Amino acid sequence: MATSTTSDLTAVIVTGGKQYLVSVGDEISVEKLGDTKTVSFTPLAVTKAGALVPAKSPKVTASVVSAIKGPKLVVFKMRPKKKSRVKTGHRQHLTKIRIDAISA
Repeated sequence: MATSTTSDLTAVIVTGGKQYLVSVGDEISVEKLGDTKTVSFTPLAVTKAGALVPAKSPKVTASVVSAIKGPKLVVFKMRPKKKSRVKTGHRQHLTKIRIDAISA
């Protein structure tokens, strides 16, 4: 099958232990990646108009848009009858990427 990079292709990529369904032009926030300008993924599956596309070496290319932080999560621990209360917060470091091409 010839390689195609049309915008009607969708792919399932895995990064940070999570799966994302992406198409060309999508911007997604994933767990922090290294200090690179472009990232390439080997997708689990590539589909075109809902049908699975057989491919020998599919590839998804993305460019890094920015490094951001996720929403603030409040962690509150309370031990009843001990007068112990601990309130802390956490913000996950994320990388925003834009999908440039899907080749199948």
